Amino acid sequence: MKALPKILLALTAVAALSVAYPARANFIVTINQVGANVDVTGSGTIDLTALSFITPAAAGAAILPSGAYLVLATGNVAVYTGFSGPTSFGSGGVTFASSTGGNAVGIAGHDGELFVPQGYVSGAALSGTSTYAGATLLSLGVTPGTYTWTWGTGVHADSFTLQIGPAGVPDAGSTLPLLSFALLGVAALRRKLSC
Repeated sequence: MKALPKILLALTAVAALSVAYPARANFIVTINQVGANVDVTGSGTIDLTALSFITPAAAGAAILPSGAYLVLATGNVAVYTGFSGPTSFGSGGVTFASSTGGNAVGIAGHDGELFVPQGYVSGAALSGTSTYAGATLLSLGVTPGTYTWTWGTGVHADSFTLQIGPAGVPDAGSTLPLLSFALLGVAALRRKLSC
């Protein structure tokens, strides 16, 4: 019976090491159908360290799936470059938002441009919303899925993630630890029943 605690400790260690942690995504945007509208929400932080400033500009809240363009809210922005990722997230043309709120932040994947509010301090919290009244995911021409743009390395590694439509529930590596514990339980039960 003394071997059981050692086996339990070993299986617990294996289970703990096998858990996969999700990739870091510092600014996350979701696009979902909500009733008769499409709502876009985004929040998080952006690390500008590995990016290069291009120019100040004015940006309107709009979506252009064929150019991987999406800006939450309307306002004056600082434009940065230096990331990699998808150049489209659908085939739709440009559509301007019906209403917006929060920070003007966004991405133009086809043009390699990232937008943050003018005067933005790297790492500060950002959030924004856009509503496309009377629209559907189909009418906007977006393709459901997850799209990620990345830049930087080490402590300055960062990303901008776009989730279109409901996200699947990630396994996060939980199957192996649960299986290990189930097998441990079966082994302990067999041992107890054979006594």
